[in-house]
Amino acid sequence: MSTIVITGTQWGDEGKGKIVDYLASKADTVVRFQGGCNAGHTVVAAGEEYKLRLLPSGILYKGTLNIIANGVAFDPEVCLQEMDAMAARGIDTSNIRISDRAHVVMPYHRLMDGIGDAQRGADKIGTTGRGIGPCYMDRDDRIGIRVCDLMEKEEFAKKLKKNLDIKNGELAAVYFHEPLDYDEVLAEYEGYAERLRPLVTDTIPLVNEEIDAGRKVLFEGAQATMLDIDYGTYPYVTASHPISGGVTIGAGVAPKKIDRVVGVVKAYCTRVGEGPFPTEQLNEIGDKLREAGHEFGTVTGRPRRTGWLDAVVVRHAGLLSGIDYMAVTRLDILDGFDEIKICTGYKYKRQLLKGVPASLNVLAEVEPVYETFPGWKTDISGIRSYEELPENARKYLERMAEVTGIALGIISVGPSREQTIILDKDMF
Repeated sequence: MSTIVITGTQWGDEGKGKIVDYLASKADTVVRFQGGCNAGHTVVAAGEEYKLRLLPSGILYKGTLNIIANGVAFDPEVCLQEMDAMAARGIDTSNIRISDRAHVVMPYHRLMDGIGDAQRGADKIGTTGRGIGPCYMDRDDRIGIRVCDLMEKEEFAKKLKKNLDIKNGELAAVYFHEPLDYDEVLAEYEGYAERLRPLVTDTIPLVNEEIDAGRKVLFEGAQATMLDIDYGTYPYVTASHPISGGVTIGAGVAPKKIDRVVGVVKAYCTRVGEGPFPTEQLNEIGDKLREAGHEFGTVTGRPRRTGWLDAVVVRHAGLLSGIDYMAVTRLDILDGFDEIKICTGYKYKRQLLKGVPASLNVLAEVEPVYETFPGWKTDISGIRSYEELPENARKYLERMAEVTGIALGIISVGPSREQTIILDKDMF
């Protein structure tokens, strides 16, 4: 048995796509277990850039099985758009399987997501407006439409009619929006159903059979720990569980079947949307990080907030997900800095806090405790072994591992596959 979970340790955008792509090259099966098309992974392969939103990153490898599991908020329109785009670039998409238990993102979900967040005004969450939260809300309210319903023409028509009666009332009364046309939505989604039908299956036995057969299975998370609905900076979070425990619910896999967890750590910090961000740099440092790292959202294009590495957050992620190895990304972005900082703790009212506080009022007022390191001021993008990294870069990485309590496993020094340093060759 050989299974690995990839999870983000910060607020997302850590470069998980690069790490997932690297490990996917060794995997037999790649499983997406939560989130929706509000997440974006960017992969650079053979000089070409691929932006993935719903499709698992194994899609770029011929013969790899790609599973969209039950925990995903499934948008059939986006899935088909991605499949068509891949096919246009000569990539086979016949090796995709979609869970019949996944909940379907509907047009009213997207409308309510976008309008609802705008109506919050100063208290907005900063959602992408892709309908993910409202889709999960309907799931928990037991009125969701699942992929298995979409596959049954009469059942889908009945559930859509019932839901539109409710949602059109809400759209008018709460969101001040005109109603959606039942016949138009029905025809649109029936068209999606016919195209997707050959790919839909019960993915629970499929995933477990892959594991039990000894195949290498990679579980790919979207978003990250600090956006987890329970453990992140609530309410400025996503609507699912990006931590490793999300695999058991989102893919139907028992905890004992998870062998290793790899936590992706960007060498500095970014976040998109609202909420406290203790190490944020609203100054020239923040601007330099954003420009050097091209820190703009894969899906939205929004400029990301930037700051120094927050080891308190990474330590928090390690505890929650049982992270075995860190995959440190974007180390090369720090090449031009004279000095670099790590936040090793928080002070609140002159007391040192042990972890990330639940209260956002407290988190907004904490004072980051920094350690400062001299920069290495040299281009590391061509380095392919840990020993060749500048001494100052190694000191920074080793202190990162020491403070977080997580071993170093992978170091990324650039966006392409070959710009990857592996410290544990037996990771997968």
